Amino acid sequence: MTEQKQHIASAFDRDLEAIQAKIMKMGGLVEAAILDASQSLDARDEELADKVRKGDAAIDELEEMINEDAARLIALRAPTASDLRVVLSVMKISANLERIGDYAKNMAKRTGVLVQMSPIPGSHSSLRRMAREVERQLQDALDAYIRRDVALAEDVIQRDLEIDQMYNALFREFLTFMMEDPRNITACMHLHFIAKNNERMGDHATSIAEQVVYLVTGETPDEKRPKQDKTSTDLGVAPEGSYVEKSKDA
Repeated sequence: MTEQKQHIASAFDRDLEAIQAKIMKMGGLVEAAILDASQSLDARDEELADKVRKGDAAIDELEEMINEDAARLIALRAPTASDLRVVLSVMKISANLERIGDYAKNMAKRTGVLVQMSPIPGSHSSLRRMAREVERQLQDALDAYIRRDVALAEDVIQRDLEIDQMYNALFREFLTFMMEDPRNITACMHLHFIAKNNERMGDHATSIAEQVVYLVTGETPDEKRPKQDKTSTDLGVAPEGSYVEKSKDA
């Protein structure tokens, strides 16, 4: 390798390390947002919920910085095919992290409404457990990215099934509460949106893990992601026009 090529390679590595540092900072903020949003609901803590909502701006800012840095890196360093794959994966991971942050913010927004209502027995602790599993899933997906660990990434992908099963159980539980007492409908609807936000966060954590597999192997995972969200079927609505699909970004 010529001296000039070595200089370009080392400059690329330095720039990429700086971008990846921002990715990990963004990931830490998102993980905290997930846990704080669920804790605010469990503890009926409006102040903590407000912290989550305001903190989303920092997550959005980091995504913008990562995209700008990645675009500049491509323009200035003209990365080879394998290096370009790394840069593109970074951009996709930051986009997934930004969406997870949005879902955490959406969860926190509903805390202010729910604290004015009578709690649904067991629901808050169940949602907190689900959020904790999602946070662990995200943490492992990011660890797999840093370590380029395909086995860990594939484990994260398979664990998405567990998140779906938790969501399905909560969905049916909320339906039961609503049928038993119509006064529970409003609270259960808000709780359902929170559960769906958790499920969608799990999907995005899984997408990060899929990016790791692609980054290391150059191929997307062979098997389709396991999904067990059957709620649209329970409602008797076609998937493309389902109630759940319309509510996923609420």
